[in-house]
Amino acid sequence: MLESDVNALDELLDSQLMFTNHLGQLLGKKDDLAAHESGRLKVNQLRTSEQHLRVNGGVAVVSVRMQVSGTYAGNQADGDSRFTRVWAVSSDSAWRVVAAHSTVVA
Repeated sequence: MLESDVNALDELLDSQLMFTNHLGQLLGKKDDLAAHESGRLKVNQLRTSEQHLRVNGGVAVVSVRMQVSGTYAGNQADGDSRFTRVWAVSSDSAWRVVAAHSTVVA
């Protein structure tokens, strides 16, 4: 994310990704990759303050609280955020993100 490495993100995100962003918009994999590729999303710094992980069979849920510094659609997007990612083992036995959510911590 820090490098907006679209190739790496393409490998990590499931083709059927459902991502609810900090604005409440539901996006897919193509939308997420396009935000990085176009520069609409630029992450300058991430500092993790909490991390929680739960694994149940072929599914893992990760919740991370981070201080984020960056821009989204040209607007400064700094602050305390929480990100949830649901990882699942795909048909080719690779772990991929199938669902994601981000929110600003009040």
